[in-house]
Amino acid sequence: MDNYIVTGTTSGIGLELVNQLLEAGHTVYGIARKENGIDHHRYHHVLLDLTETSKLADIMQEIIKKPSSEASSFVLINNAGTVEPIGMAGEIDGDFIAKSIAVNLTAPMLLTGAFIRGLAEKEIPKKVIQISSGAGRKAYEGWSSYCAGKAGLDRFTEAVQLEESNKPNGVRLVSIAPGIIDTNMQGRIRQSTESEFPLVDRFKEYKVTGQLSSAQEVAEKLIRFIESDQFYQVEVLTDLRNL
Repeated sequence: MDNYIVTGTTSGIGLELVNQLLEAGHTVYGIARKENGIDHHRYHHVLLDLTETSKLADIMQEIIKKPSSEASSFVLINNAGTVEPIGMAGEIDGDFIAKSIAVNLTAPMLLTGAFIRGLAEKEIPKKVIQISSGAGRKAYEGWSSYCAGKAGLDRFTEAVQLEESNKPNGVRLVSIAPGIIDTNMQGRIRQSTESEFPLVDRFKEYKVTGQLSSAQEVAEKLIRFIESDQFYQVEVLTDLRNL
């Protein structure tokens, strides 16, 4: 039995991943701060805000214990993310910055560490996919917190992959940028003022001209990638659009 753990499962890529993984016959554990309405015997929803970082390691251990005896593989997809706060660094509230880093960086780090620790003795395929962003690899005005969180996630993933590659049955990690997707996050970006985010008109144009990928097609491509041999062959930092 293949077991998937996905964060941020109430909308966008996360919700699409859950639906498609269930349709393919997998067992899915979703972690999100809201319900998503999915009622399926192979779906288990964990109601948790990822900013509650002190709870994350224990939650991961509880999830892993339930199906571990019959599991044929475990996959963690750290999908949850936030582009907030949008604005110039000298003008945004410090509490929003802290929440941004908690969701985009601290939570994936803690969940990844607990995943590795909890499955250390399991001789089965173990995979971690971090949903990163081009903003972690290129700076954007108005997105300093988001850029910092995603850049940190990339470096963290590279470092942990070096550690795991030295183990006989280590976890394989990939940090993947999925491209520009038509999700609630993009809607929030288009609501920005030019003073908050100088490139807002460009992102509005992406929507008008149909340059945004759908969450459905991105989830489909991501699942194919995770389940293919290519997953073990690509660079740790990867762009889904290049696969």
